Amino acid sequence: MNNKLFDRFPDPTPTFDCIRPLVEDWLKHYQKSITNLLCQPDDWLIINRDLNGRVRLLLPERFQDNEHSPICYGLAAGLMQKLGRRGYPPKAAILFESSRDQALRGAVSYKIDYKPFPKVWLADRLASESNWTCIAPESAGVPRIVFYSIKGGVGRSTALAATAWHMAQAGKRVLVLDLDLESPGLLSALLKTDRQPQYGITDWLVEDLVDNGAAVFKSMVATSDLALDGEIYVVPAHGAIHGEYIAKLGRVWMPKVQADGTREIWSARLERLLKQLESSVEPDVILIDSRSGIDEVASACITDIGANLILLFALDGSQTWNGYRLLFEQWQHAQVAEQIRERLKIVAAMVPELERVSYLEGLRENAYSIFLDTLYDEIAPAPAISTETPEGWSFDEADEGAPHYPLTVHWNRGFASLRSLHGRLAGIDTLEVQSIFGSLIDGASAIVGPKEAL
Repeated sequence: MNNKLFDRFPDPTPTFDCIRPLVEDWLKHYQKSITNLLCQPDDWLIINRDLNGRVRLLLPERFQDNEHSPICYGLAAGLMQKLGRRGYPPKAAILFESSRDQALRGAVSYKIDYKPFPKVWLADRLASESNWTCIAPESAGVPRIVFYSIKGGVGRSTALAATAWHMAQAGKRVLVLDLDLESPGLLSALLKTDRQPQYGITDWLVEDLVDNGAAVFKSMVATSDLALDGEIYVVPAHGAIHGEYIAKLGRVWMPKVQADGTREIWSARLERLLKQLESSVEPDVILIDSRSGIDEVASACITDIGANLILLFALDGSQTWNGYRLLFEQWQHAQVAEQIRERLKIVAAMVPELERVSYLEGLRENAYSIFLDTLYDEIAPAPAISTETPEGWSFDEADEGAPHYPLTVHWNRGFASLRSLHGRLAGIDTLEVQSIFGSLIDGASAIVGPKEAL
């Protein structure tokens, strides 16, 4: 088996990370038999990983008859033998379903990246509702910009507040959502205490479970006094009186069960809230502060709500790049990278005052390496006599318009030592904001309207 994992860890006992390569080996070994079995246009095969990470096969009900059943169980036995404890006993190795849609219900799923088998899918049953491989189309309405970081402590929320401030100074109506529910901070950053709303996003998500969202909706949006020519509308994670916030936080991820028994996952409920806010506030742009890391909130912000621009804050260190590589490789394996890669943009956060040029060069080089390995197309060199440009989505390392080429946020002592961001923004001027956040603001503003308007 040609797989780096097995070269480094030759333990013969299969672990979770061995499942995909073992399945691919099995598909190759039984390619002819599987191709002959899946002979009708509507046939399909699903490799199903359950909540415990054990694998069995899902097949159409027609294969349950006496003609096909021995073949199916013979193929399954070959896979289960490879998987060991990661498989099921031969008699329990197959489930027969009425349709592929029914078999995939409730699972994260994608096609196996193996060309001879276009009818083979991998289904993952996860304990959480997060789904990093199901990418919602871009919002066709108000532009949505997500501020995200793989690690916390990179100045992401401060940068968002400054961006909102600058856009509002240019006359824009800016809607800001604090979706960093487990570490909220934008409430005090953009609002004085006496302007903070009674409720927040957490309250609405909990009340919506019992069809009571309207009771808090009108009291969860407040306007910031920092805006002069435009408006900043703030929807915080919690209200001025946070109440039993921890108890509520444990319920926000719940799916809503409708009267007819259908389930609406929490990210779909969040999308519904966003549309209600768009209709009520009528903003020019929506800025969303995402939870850092790879969890359910981040998944919803990045993949589920149709973000038009996803700002990936980065410090130049192994923790940052290892985290982004994990995420990008997941999109690559699930064959969904093309659906999201054009919306991404690296942000060099807290760029140090000393040796700034060399720091940015190193960060850009590391970002380029990851994008090249995972998200950019591999383009073969054009023949020497050809005048045609090779097709594919890729960029040179020095291309300033490329997703890997960083927007910059400079470290500033005045912002780094803040106790009150609101107080700092109240006394700041446009030139100072531009000197620190200008590159980021220009990049974010590009999807809102012409630069002259901002």
